[in-house]
Amino acid sequence: MNNFGAHDVDVVVIGAGQAGLSAAYHLRRAGLVPDRDFVVLDHAPRPGGAWQFRWPSLTYGKVHGMHALPGMELTGAEDDRPSSEVIGAYFAAYEERFDLRVHRPVRVRAVRESQGGRLAVETSAGVWATRALINATGTWDRPFWPRYPGQETFRGRQLHTANYPGPEEFTGQRVVVVGGGASGTQHLMEIAEVAAATTWVTRRPPVFREGPFDEDAGRAAVAMVEERVRRGLPPLSVVSVTGLPLADAVRRALASGVLDREPMFDRITPTGVAWDDGRTVEADAILWATGFRAAIDHLAPLRLREPGGGIRVEGTRAVRDERVHLVGYGPSASTIGANRAGRAAVRDIKRLLEREPALV
Repeated sequence: MNNFGAHDVDVVVIGAGQAGLSAAYHLRRAGLVPDRDFVVLDHAPRPGGAWQFRWPSLTYGKVHGMHALPGMELTGAEDDRPSSEVIGAYFAAYEERFDLRVHRPVRVRAVRESQGGRLAVETSAGVWATRALINATGTWDRPFWPRYPGQETFRGRQLHTANYPGPEEFTGQRVVVVGGGASGTQHLMEIAEVAAATTWVTRRPPVFREGPFDEDAGRAAVAMVEERVRRGLPPLSVVSVTGLPLADAVRRALASGVLDREPMFDRITPTGVAWDDGRTVEADAILWATGFRAAIDHLAPLRLREPGGGIRVEGTRAVRDERVHLVGYGPSASTIGANRAGRAAVRDIKRLLEREPALV
């Protein structure tokens, strides 16, 4: 601890999801020691990253493209177990095997400029003074709720994917599901089995992807997201540019009419939703499967945002401050992307630490 009451470390990692654990693993591989040279801070109550908050009906067998963390495979997982349990247990075992010493629950309030070229990471558990920062906070804490006229008058229930409880609570109800992504279609298909009626609305017509999603298609999708980030625009998710895979369950839902899509409604009424052409749908619940935004408000004191609203990065490094790396942001928001980003960030940070020795 220094004279200002802050804990001195070389690197602070914020977040212990896929991206944060990957970064911590590579910091250890680079020779840095947990709690001496680096520290991992996580606001969640237990291991599992955002996965621990997923709804019970999202079983491991329904998860698309969960990539193993570096150095330890996920083996023996049962497809019918909730993904929150499977991945939570996997992350816990990973933290223990590599002795990553994650501090939790610790909420990061702000990151500011400090003395001697360091950054001050202000948290619910004190202040860490660091030479470099790896931000791996993901998006789960910032669900996006669109605003529509009349929204406050609706007498039914409104909820977001972030607090979706599973289909059982919608038994016998009329449900409007908003959103054309993977979560929206998954919610809709399982709710339709128990609800009195479902209505699916999206801003744009959904795009269903035929055939395998190969490496070339993956690289093209990532490149589209990278281009936005390079321009300083808020990132789109990789999934948003890949389309929805036509799995067997999706084909059945299309054939049965469950996935018949309506254009976005114009307003919300006390008893449902309405379009300007006079159409209305009565509803007991509106489920907003409208995605998430990057959880980076704690970085605001560093003034990293561009006029377009996003943080411009090269690789994982923030263009406005080379001490700050964002992993799991934009093109690295997938599980395999997060692994690669963790390794890349540590490689750059190692060079920074070697180039600029710590001030004594």
